[in-house]
Amino acid sequence: MTSNPIWTDIDYEKDGKQTGFLGVPQSTNSAGWATVFVPIIVIRNGAGPTALLFGGNHGDEYEGPVTLLNLAHDVEQADVRGRIIMIPALNPPAVMAGVRLSPLDGMNMNRAFPGDPSGTITSQIAHYVSSTLIPMADLVVDIHSGGRSMHFLSSVNMHRVADVAQMQAILAAGRAWNAPYVFIYRDVAGSGLLPSYAESLGKVTLGTELGSASQFGVSTLRTAARGVRNVLALRGMLPKHRPEPSAQPPQLVASELRDDYVMAPVDGIFEPFVELGDAVTAGQAIGQMHFVTQPAWKPQPVPALTDGMIISRRAFPLTRQGECVAVVARPFIL
Repeated sequence: MTSNPIWTDIDYEKDGKQTGFLGVPQSTNSAGWATVFVPIIVIRNGAGPTALLFGGNHGDEYEGPVTLLNLAHDVEQADVRGRIIMIPALNPPAVMAGVRLSPLDGMNMNRAFPGDPSGTITSQIAHYVSSTLIPMADLVVDIHSGGRSMHFLSSVNMHRVADVAQMQAILAAGRAWNAPYVFIYRDVAGSGLLPSYAESLGKVTLGTELGSASQFGVSTLRTAARGVRNVLALRGMLPKHRPEPSAQPPQLVASELRDDYVMAPVDGIFEPFVELGDAVTAGQAIGQMHFVTQPAWKPQPVPALTDGMIISRRAFPLTRQGECVAVVARPFIL
């Protein structure tokens, strides 16, 4: 098996607080010898569990980078029991370009796992994470938002896993985050997700959908920062942290049917008829597609295919056929 070319000066077994990089060797048009630096922070204080925290998996979702950079500056060794590994920008080329996919190889980091050490940069990073970092972890958190394309009700996300004890531990961590929703979802855009890979190894794994690029602000960032600390405290890793009491417990909802994910039937401009949190029924028009280049054509209605509430809807109006325009969720039953 080919060894991964990624190197680091970080010593994962060393007590203290270390800030450094994962070095990914590259050859580019402007430099035959070059390195892409992936930032990493490790805080270790003796024996205990390991948490692995990611932001910037997608480059147009900035809640994760800001949350983890703040956490890295605020938390010191004495605050920690065990080990916290933070990668605030897992896909630095995409984060710095403000795009979802890597501009270096066009790949989606969250469809690249478990990766390939002989592949392009995205595959190499995914392989290092899956082969070196995830096996160390007891808790894996991958912070996402809706990016440029989707609005989301703030939620902590996971799949339904077959192992009952693992599922109960994941749900407990999801509730501890104290986001308004705990959301069980289905993969409808391919395989290779970082959370799916971590779940398959039996890890307590959380994702998030904390708003979207257009909702980036104080409230969303507070939900992210408070949630990460709450989950670390639940796992005994921030013993001094006292979670704030919640006025209302999170609602458990799920979108586990393919038809819960409503895709645009044609190219056009999507006009929504529903807002986040609205109840809908199967057959109800949740919006319509406008044909700008064919003004004589009437708009085409886009119906919901299942009953439930809108947990996510399209944010960017210009929409291609097959792109998601809404997600319908219902109360989750284990």
